Parts: sequence; structure tokens; C-alpha cells
Amino acid sequence: MKYGYARVSTMAQDLTVQNEELKREGCEVIYEEKFTGTKTDRPQFRKLLGVLQVGDTLVVTKLDRLARNTKEGIQVIEYLFGIGIKVHVLNVGLLENTTMGRFFLQTLFAVAEMERNLIVERTQEGKALARMKDDFREGRPRKHTKKQVEHALKLLETHTYKEVEAMTGITKRTLIRRKNEHYLKINL
Repeated sequence: MKYGYARVSTMAQDLTVQNEELKREGCEVIYEEKFTGTKTDRPQFRKLLGVLQVGDTLVVTKLDRLARNTKEGIQVIEYLFGIGIKVHVLNVGLLENTTMGRFFLQTLFAVAEMERNLIVERTQEGKALARMKDDFREGRPRKHTKKQVEHALKLLETHTYKEVEAMTGITKRTLIRRKNEHYLKINL
């Protein structure tokens, strides 16, 4: 029997393209999940491993859907080979439990891991460059503009926190934080 496995790393990503490719390949059952590939304990993947039997074929669209690093990927595929499961990676082909097949597999995973590491490095470099800017702020963007906050802080001179919150929509907690930031900026 042919089983498909489709995975994306975040809830915002879509599984449609992978599912369509797996259906075209003739997968009778497709397991799918939105779960990071950096974790080995993926619920749907664990279920899939529990139903695979000797002679079955596991189909994935790309090798990195199974694992994110060389070590884990090789372990997963060697386990599958060990229990008599064929592995078909659509953009690579059928992986075989032979010397050349294992060599090819290790090479592919090493390249996939290198690509992921390069992405992480570039992201870190981009963050380091962004941190050099005076207005850099990591995390979620602020809800209120600098001008809105300054106006609210000015209102605090003659009104209570509750009144300013009602007038501006900026919560008391945010007003306190921004007031403290403003104070630190002036006194440092």
C-alpha cells in the first residue's frame, strides 16, 4: 500500500500542493500535519509509522518533509528500510536500501541541512544588521504610534490613567511601560 506524508512547519502554511502531488502519485492514505520538522516526535508521523507494514511505500514530496537534519533523516529512513518499507521522495525518486542508495540519501540530507543552516545564518545576520539601527525593536510591532503614545503621556499630566485609557484606547499597563521607557531615555 502507498502512504503519503505531508508536513508544513507552521499553522499559516498550506498543505494543498503536497496533498495534490501525493494523490497524483497514487497514495491511498495521506497523513498530514502542521508541525515543525526540527522535532522528531510529530504526532501524525508517529501514527503513520505505527501502520506501515512490510512492502508498503511511504511517499513524501521532498526529503525535508521527513526530517530537518542529516542524522535524524538517516535514522528515520534506515528504520523504514529495516522494517521493509520503501521510501519514495517525489523530487528525488525511489530510495533503495543499497550502498549507493544510502550514499545518495546521506548526500541529500547533508545538502538539505546545509541549506537550512544557511537560512538560519542569513536570518541571524539580518537581525544583527537590524539591531544596529536606532529604532530597532525585536518582537511584535507596537500597536500605537510614537505620536499616539506621546499624546497619551501628555494627557497623563492632567488626567488619570483610567481617563487617558478611555480617551486614547491605550491600556494603563502600556501607558506605564511607555512612561518608564520615556523616563529612562531622558535620564540615561
